[in-house]
Amino acid sequence: MSWINDIPAAAQTYLENNRLDEVECVIADLPGIARGKAVPASKWEKQPYFHLPNSIFFQTITGDWGEAAGPGGFTEPDMTLKPDMATASAAPWADDGTLQVIHDAFDQKGDPVEFAPRNVLKRVIDLYHKRGWTPVVAPEMEFYLVARNIDPAKPIEPMMGRTGRPAAGRQAYSMSAVDDYGPVIDDIYEYAEIQGIEIDGITQEGGAGQLEINLRHGDPIALADQVFYFKRLIREAALKHDCFATFMAKPIEGEPGSAMHIHHSILDAQGNNIFTGPQGDETDAFFHFIGGLQEHMPSVIAVIAPYVNSYRRYVRDHAAPINLEWGRDNRTTGIRIPLSPPEARRVENRLAGMDCNPYLCIAASLACGYLGMMNKTHPDKRYQGDAYYAEDEIPKGLYAALDLFDEATQIHGVLGPEFVRVYSIVKRAEYDEFLQVISPWEREHLLINV
Repeated sequence: MSWINDIPAAAQTYLENNRLDEVECVIADLPGIARGKAVPASKWEKQPYFHLPNSIFFQTITGDWGEAAGPGGFTEPDMTLKPDMATASAAPWADDGTLQVIHDAFDQKGDPVEFAPRNVLKRVIDLYHKRGWTPVVAPEMEFYLVARNIDPAKPIEPMMGRTGRPAAGRQAYSMSAVDDYGPVIDDIYEYAEIQGIEIDGITQEGGAGQLEINLRHGDPIALADQVFYFKRLIREAALKHDCFATFMAKPIEGEPGSAMHIHHSILDAQGNNIFTGPQGDETDAFFHFIGGLQEHMPSVIAVIAPYVNSYRRYVRDHAAPINLEWGRDNRTTGIRIPLSPPEARRVENRLAGMDCNPYLCIAASLACGYLGMMNKTHPDKRYQGDAYYAEDEIPKGLYAALDLFDEATQIHGVLGPEFVRVYSIVKRAEYDEFLQVISPWEREHLLINV
C-alpha cells in the first residue's frame, strides 16, 4: 500500500489501529452533499480514478434536475474523478475500517469541470496566487441539535437535554447549556481528533440547542474540505444520541439563525499580512478588500444564502446582519473587523448562512475581496453604533438574489461563466419546486378568508 505515505498522519494512525475495509470516494455537489461511490479497499488500491456522470451537478436539493446540460442535451457524460490523497480521512462512525477521500472532477479532455464546487474555489485561489497573494480563512460554524423530526409538517423542536428538559435558548456562552448535551459534544471531539481536524473552540449560541464550532485558520481549500467533512461528522455524532444536527439557516421559528462567518487575511510571498503596513497600520489593500465586499456581496448572496429558508435569517435584531456596513468589533455590521494584533489583522464576513456549500461560499467571499483589491474599491465610512438601524441592503428573497447574480459580469469572470450558468439554472429550478408546495400559513390564513 504505497499510497499510505501520501495520506495525512491522522489517517495513517487510524489505519494502524483499524483494518481498512472500504474507501468512500466523495465529491461535493452544488448543495454540498457528498456524492460518490463506496469501493472495497482491495479494489480502490488498484483504481487511480473513477467515473460519475456530470449530471450530479445539475441536481437540486430535492433530487430533481435543472435543465443545465447545455446544447448537447441531457446525455449525462462521465467525468473522471481523481483522488486528492491529502484529504484522506477516517470515517470513525463506520462499523468497519473506512476512509473518506475527496476527489476532483475532470472532463474527458482532462480539464477541470468548471461547475464542480471545489474547482470553483481553486479557480479563485489561482487568481490570488497569480498576484503573489495567499489567502487565509477561518470559518465559524453554527448549527442546532434538535429532536428527531420525521414529519415535515411538524415544527422543529430543540433536543432533550440531560436534565430531561428541552435544550435552553437565550443562554449564549453558557457552560451549563453546553454540558446539557455533553455526550454529543464528546463524540464530536473524538471524531474530529480521529480525523485530524483541529477545533479552536465550541460555545453555546443564543438559540435553543444552538452551538458554534470555530476552526483554526489556514488554506481556503483545506478549510472548505474540513467544513464539508465536519457537517457529516456532526450529523453522525448527533444520530448516535437520538437527535438531529441541522445546518438550516433558520430551523426554529423565533430563534436566531445559523451562520458560517468567514475571517479573511491575505499573505504576500514573504508570508506577511498585506492588510498591515510596516508600522502596523492598515493598508490600502485592507480597505480595498472591505470595499470589494461592500460592492459585490449583493451579487453573490444567492451563493452564500442558497435557499428560500436562508432569507428568514436576515431579521433585524436577531443576531444576523441585514446590511453591508463595516465596523470595528461591531457584531451588528455585515462586515466586522475583529480585535487582533497587527500581524493577525483580518476581515470577517458575517453574511453567509451555515446552509451554504463551503467551497462556493468561501470562493464567493474571496472573489468579492479580490475584485475590491483589483479595482481599488474604497469602502463606505466606518459605521459606528447599532447597524440594525442602517439601511437594509440584503435581497429580500432567493429570486431577487438570483437576478443580481445573473447580472454581475465581474463576478462571473472570477467564479467562471460556466459555473454561473449552471448554478443559476439549478437554483431557479429549485425555486420553482418550492412554489409547488402550499405552506401551513397559506392554509391557515387563506383557506376560508379570501
